[in-house]
Amino acid sequence: MPKNIFTRGHSRPLNRTHKLAIAGVGTLGAAAVALTAVPASGQTTTSEAAAPKAKVAYSTEQIQDVHAGVTGQLAGASQKVASIEAKKEATAKAAAKKKAAAEKAAEKREAKETVSRSAERAEVKKASTKSYSDNLDGWIREARDIMKKHDIPGSYEGIHRNIMRESSGNPKAINDWDINAINGIPSKGLLQVIPPTFEAYHVPGTSKNIYDPVANIVAACNYAADKYGTMDNVDSAY
Repeated sequence: MPKNIFTRGHSRPLNRTHKLAIAGVGTLGAAAVALTAVPASGQTTTSEAAAPKAKVAYSTEQIQDVHAGVTGQLAGASQKVASIEAKKEATAKAAAKKKAAAEKAAEKREAKETVSRSAERAEVKKASTKSYSDNLDGWIREARDIMKKHDIPGSYEGIHRNIMRESSGNPKAINDWDINAINGIPSKGLLQVIPPTFEAYHVPGTSKNIYDPVANIVAACNYAADKYGTMDNVDSAY
């Protein structure tokens, strides 16, 4: 029969007390082993409890990364929008500046053209506005220019000759002795025209004053053209 490990040199059977003592020691050893696995904080954890913590921590890091990424993307998008708006504004300003410059240039051209047209009109007016001396020579020349516009014939010499015979070149001359004077309608002016004849042959654009030298010449020449073909054909009272 084998020896008991708790006997030294003799075989003494274990009583109930000994067996309980040995069982207690075993229990204490197991408890000591179990205590060595307890954390310093005095709290026990299990692998099942630790796993959710690890997952929560991992999930938090991912959310933070996503938030940072979204924030960065929004910032980048804002910068792009700002850049696009800045380009649009710059383009609009450039277009407005170009338009203003074009309008200013157009105004300058218009002003220049207006001045040019005014100068041209002035030249035309100057060329068309002929000046005449205020004497018999000037009156005859002006009268002939008006007669040309109305197709009334009469040479300078023929007009001058009849004027000198009728009034001696006096635009205020009046005949108060001939038959017309006796009848109350005396002849008047350079070419001694009676009022009814002056009114009947008056040429538009000339004065209606019978004593006006140019109007008197033109009306008399118009009458002579109607009755004699031209003032050149008149050599006496007509």
